Amino acid sequence: MAINLVLDFGNTNHKAAVFDDDELVRMDQYERLTLSGLKELLAVFPQIRDGIASSVVHYPHGIKKFLKQHLHFFVELDHLTPLPLVNTYRTPATLGRDRIACAVAACRLFPGIPVLVINAGTCITYDLVNGKNEYLGGAISPGLQMRLKAMHTFTRKLPLVELQDPGELTGKDTRESMLSGTVHGAIAEITGIVAEYRKTWPNLQVILSGGDREYLDKLLKIRIFALPNIVMVGLNYILEYNLLYAK
Repeated sequence: MAINLVLDFGNTNHKAAVFDDDELVRMDQYERLTLSGLKELLAVFPQIRDGIASSVVHYPHGIKKFLKQHLHFFVELDHLTPLPLVNTYRTPATLGRDRIACAVAACRLFPGIPVLVINAGTCITYDLVNGKNEYLGGAISPGLQMRLKAMHTFTRKLPLVELQDPGELTGKDTRESMLSGTVHGAIAEITGIVAEYRKTWPNLQVILSGGDREYLDKLLKIRIFALPNIVMVGLNYILEYNLLYAK
């Protein structure tokens, strides 16, 4: 039995997951993960031997040092980490760790099928893999909360609106109009991008994930597979691959 620790230090929050082989058994989310919080988690799961950390921000050196000292095998994901796919991205060093994790999960979950992963978080990212285990690239656009904050920041009179269900397409006041433009606009964007990709890959599988998935899932009228924690799943697959690679 392999018990793995998966850490994701993102822009908005930090996540820690425990996997029993491929099964997610625990998922914690923190505003900021501290060394004491990490030690508490490991005390609950003393069987953890191997781990992986992915970060788009700087995280405490003490956490990195602790993991290297206390885990049997530890991977800090970067552009040189061996991957179970072919990465054709022109600038792999600039590719977000979360995006490559999404691509790895897509290849593992739907082998031999083209997959578009849409991850709705701080940004909305689109990542495409073909049926040959190749990552082709994708797109990045502002996330839902970023759109709302941008309208407030870059205008004089638009308020700061909290993200919630947008309701009807036609807003009856400024707040409703901003929510409609943000969420329904993102729906139109996603629908259009998927339609363009399906002109080339009619059998394209679409995965929707990310913290803002709930606002989009019920409004999207396209065939999708919802997977809330695809980044963590992909990171776990990368860890498993590197364990085999190291033998």
